[in-house]
Amino acid sequence: SLPAWMKMKRPRPKLTSPLLPRGVEIIVPPPSFEACSLMDKILVYASSLIVVGSPFWFYGGIIYLYRRWKKYRALAWLSKEGNVEMDDDSHTSSGESSQERPDNLQRYTRYKKLASRYGAAIVMLLLISVWGPHRSKRLGDWLDVRKWRLWDAWLNYVGFTVLHDRGEDNGHDIKSTSNHQEFDIQTSPAIFAFVPHGIFPFGLGFGCLPQRGYEQTWGLFRPVVATATKLFPLVRTFIAWMGGVDASRSAVSSALSQQTNRITTAHSRRLGISPGGIAEMFESYPKPGFHPNDEAALLKHRNGVFKLALQHKIPIIPVYCFGATKMFRRVQLPHFIETLSRTLKISLCLLYGKLGLPIPFRQRLMYVIGKTIWPSLTNDDISNLPGEEFDIQVQEMHDAFCNEIGRIFDRNKGHYGWENKTLTLV
Repeated sequence: SLPAWMKMKRPRPKLTSPLLPRGVEIIVPPPSFEACSLMDKILVYASSLIVVGSPFWFYGGIIYLYRRWKKYRALAWLSKEGNVEMDDDSHTSSGESSQERPDNLQRYTRYKKLASRYGAAIVMLLLISVWGPHRSKRLGDWLDVRKWRLWDAWLNYVGFTVLHDRGEDNGHDIKSTSNHQEFDIQTSPAIFAFVPHGIFPFGLGFGCLPQRGYEQTWGLFRPVVATATKLFPLVRTFIAWMGGVDASRSAVSSALSQQTNRITTAHSRRLGISPGGIAEMFESYPKPGFHPNDEAALLKHRNGVFKLALQHKIPIIPVYCFGATKMFRRVQLPHFIETLSRTLKISLCLLYGKLGLPIPFRQRLMYVIGKTIWPSLTNDDISNLPGEEFDIQVQEMHDAFCNEIGRIFDRNKGHYGWENKTLTLV
């Protein structure tokens, strides 16, 4: 059954502002600039260096340990060879042999022990990075990871704000029918599509990890993450604690299936995804052809999530996260690096933040929730639907989503201070 806090209906006062477009409701007002204390900044800087910078220090540490292991193994081998030479050297006096042989033997033993220790450390780190009980979701629940003080520091640092844009007419959701009147954004099955991805997916992360982030907004959901996140040791652990789903089509379909989710939980058939994925991080400035005032969303040829939504008859809720692309900056690398990154489905990107370190710039994140987009199919069985008709329905849903993302961006960019920004759908 659902947890008690999910069953409770919390009355939320509707907040509006004359500075906001008509039909826009403030769900989470922005914290004051002073809300981010010195301790908050210390927590953000330290955790960012540890988590975001984990590929640098982790794999750098592996390389360091390997070089030390290789060095001491070579020294141990040389010490051993020295003993053999002395044993076979008939011209060596017995006095000289008796003095040098124990020294070489001691050096060999010491070097061998050091090489074994470094080798064991390498094996242990690799095993922990690939497998371990610390990645159990139950452990995350036991640690109460979603309520950590660390997340309050991060949300204060980014000025976490959430708006709901229902349109000028304060109208209904797209393709909505009377069958959807009981839809609850905090508990009902849904796919939350966060745009854009950003160089590092802070927008999606803050939407599903901190309890303060989802409790009064969209509710609990499981993040859909790229397989490349396995290269980030600590990030992978946090994702496991959140019940993350691999971005493969089969894994996402299984997570949305009613048969797979027979046991009702707080996030049954509720997923959060960034449709643009890793490839989207390359579709912005400083890529040639883009201006610093350009925002880009890789959506034009991304139909996979809409096919799954239609197959499982689950709505998609568009969310635009203003500021997600400005947390880090990246260096424009040769084009073949981008091609290789897309082929391998990993983020081969040289990023930097404050002082050139993996510490994000302080940028306010303003989430704007758009109108819910419902599948137009109402029949219970879509297996008999002709393929051409199904593709048409998918395209309609895709077009509706793109139009909605463009609408909420254009209507709310002025309130965010981005009057001169433009959104390009790639």
